[in-house]
Amino acid sequence: MGRSRNPRRRSAAVEAVVEPVDGGLAELVPDPDRGRAWTLLIDGAPQSHVDLDDPAYLSFEYQRRLGHVIDLAAPPGRPLHAVHLGGGALTLARYVAATRPRSTQQVVERDAELVQLVRRELPLDPNARIRVRSVDAREGLAKVPDGWADLIVSDVFSGARTPAHLTSVEFLDEVLRALKPSGVYAANLADGPPLAHLRGQIATAAGRFGELALIADAAVLRGKRFGNAVLVASGLPLPIAELTRRAASDPHPARVEHGRRLTDFTGGALPVTDAAAVASPAPPPSVFR
Repeated sequence: MGRSRNPRRRSAAVEAVVEPVDGGLAELVPDPDRGRAWTLLIDGAPQSHVDLDDPAYLSFEYQRRLGHVIDLAAPPGRPLHAVHLGGGALTLARYVAATRPRSTQQVVERDAELVQLVRRELPLDPNARIRVRSVDAREGLAKVPDGWADLIVSDVFSGARTPAHLTSVEFLDEVLRALKPSGVYAANLADGPPLAHLRGQIATAAGRFGELALIADAAVLRGKRFGNAVLVASGLPLPIAELTRRAASDPHPARVEHGRRLTDFTGGALPVTDAAAVASPAPPPSVFR
């Protein structure tokens, strides 16, 4: 299918910004089709996409799915207390600020050099109530007051893998402590066949939350390829019907699993503890080609 002409298409003279950061080599690559939009890559792996003119625009599949969770976490436009574990280019914090003005947000991004690069090249709206802490995600979460957060989003990758200490029941105990009783937790997970990591993460969350849902591409759920899945958890019923409708209508449609089907999907996997936790599997090189 041919691409339509875009009056905002950027001039070829704009070049990528490449700098070493704590986590590797960061690249900010201009989007040729959107006037002030950039993709962040770390060591060649795409991390985030940001449109400074339209922060409500979410390009990546998994970020769109997290956007649906954010949209449904409270009535439209109502400000949130949000915590983002993993910052990247601060895409989702910008999204919350744009769609829910007057929200108060904390971003925990360990890579201080990456934070400096993003702040310099992709500046935040000065009116956005976004505070960024450059510490480990679990350490930063521990500083969030009890029952403060309406929403906690975990999107932490080190070398394209989720660190082990962010996969355990002890980590989720900290999440629960920081969440309001009505709060929602969402995690970006990545796995491929045989999906042992994903099944274990669902079992871990099931031991701490009364309501769960999983949003993912059908091929990922069938163990046909490596990909992202968004785990959503709360103590209160989740808006399954609306999540399902939105995920199915995305440019890259996804399925929403919940209830008995999600329980069956875990296949008897056991909850993960700090003592046994391991990082999520590394993606195959073909994922980023």
